[in-house]
Amino acid sequence: MVFKIVLLFLVAMGLMAWFGKMHWLGGKRLTRSKCRDCGRYRIGKGDCACKGGR
Repeated sequence: MVFKIVLLFLVAMGLMAWFGKMHWLGGKRLTRSKCRDCGRYRIGKGDCACKGGR
């Protein structure tokens, strides 16, 4: 019984990770919010900490 619960939990976590990596669930928005120079995610509307991206 415990094995079934653990297995279902791992399958559910795997499905959530798989859906999270898909680009049709907000991936395009996240790739636009990266700095063009260093590749870091930008938070807010200001410039990146590397002072390169817009």
